Amino acid sequence: MGTRNDVILRVEDLKTYFFLRRGVLKAVDGVSFKLRQGEVLGLVGESGCGKSVACRSILRLVPSPGKIVAGKIIFENENLLEKNSRDMRQLRGRKISMILQDPSSSLNPVLSIGNQVAEAIKIKQRLDKADLWKAVKEMLELLRFPAPEKRLRDYPHQLSGGMNQRVVGAIALSATPKLLLADEPTTALDVTTQAQFILELRRLQKQFGLSMIFVTHDLGIVETICDRVCVMYAGKIVEQAPVDELFNTPLHPYTVGLLSSLPQLGKKVDTLPTIPGEPPLLLNLPPGCVYFPRCPMSKPRCENELPPEVIVSEDHLVRCWDVSS
Repeated sequence: MGTRNDVILRVEDLKTYFFLRRGVLKAVDGVSFKLRQGEVLGLVGESGCGKSVACRSILRLVPSPGKIVAGKIIFENENLLEKNSRDMRQLRGRKISMILQDPSSSLNPVLSIGNQVAEAIKIKQRLDKADLWKAVKEMLELLRFPAPEKRLRDYPHQLSGGMNQRVVGAIALSATPKLLLADEPTTALDVTTQAQFILELRRLQKQFGLSMIFVTHDLGIVETICDRVCVMYAGKIVEQAPVDELFNTPLHPYTVGLLSSLPQLGKKVDTLPTIPGEPPLLLNLPPGCVYFPRCPMSKPRCENELPPEVIVSEDHLVRCWDVSS
């Protein structure tokens, strides 16, 4: 088993574009990050910034008309972009699993939940019928699914959203993957169920020593579950840092704006600060800094010159002319 400092995944200058009649939509545009063994990395940003496409790119499941046009995705020292379709099918579910935000889109409505978890377990293990159903029950118990032995023959429509998301979690973890991609897995859940599911996921991540990428737009969740975080904006990572460092000393104006818009316990305000303007259309990105049109710190060079990545400390990187100057 690797140590915490081993890098299990390295994404280098990844570009995933969608080729539309209106033009080229640059959903992921030159993204680079690393993930260590046993680490939880958050991908955070507004809807449409490219977080989910970055995750799907790792699994090579970008929907048409999207294409990965450049970059490297190094998983366990192998470039996934050089693997053929058969090799990628062998990898998915076994070494890399994914939990999607809407459990109803992940589960088959005409199969019982027991059969769906059983299918996932059979990917990794050959068991006789009795042992298989015992393993299904144990997997659901791991996710704190209530009274699983009574619900194995139930269908997804008979369960609550929280219970279905636990089933999806059980399926994702059944083959004991090394990397788990969690794409906004709590979006469809109510606040109480969200909190419970996050705690269970963190517990299991530590128990199995999983490496995990957690995609969200909720900075409160980032603070709860993540070790490091990448802040995405308009297809680019504008800042990445350890969670504590990012929350205490944010450097990119976009990160500062996101954090200042969070409500604080015990602090009464009439209105919360907001970031003015709208994110740019990914079909029509500015030539310089993508945040330029909304940035309160912008300078003339920001409009036409892409800022370099500035290394603030070993794990703290920022793309901003204000930091580099």
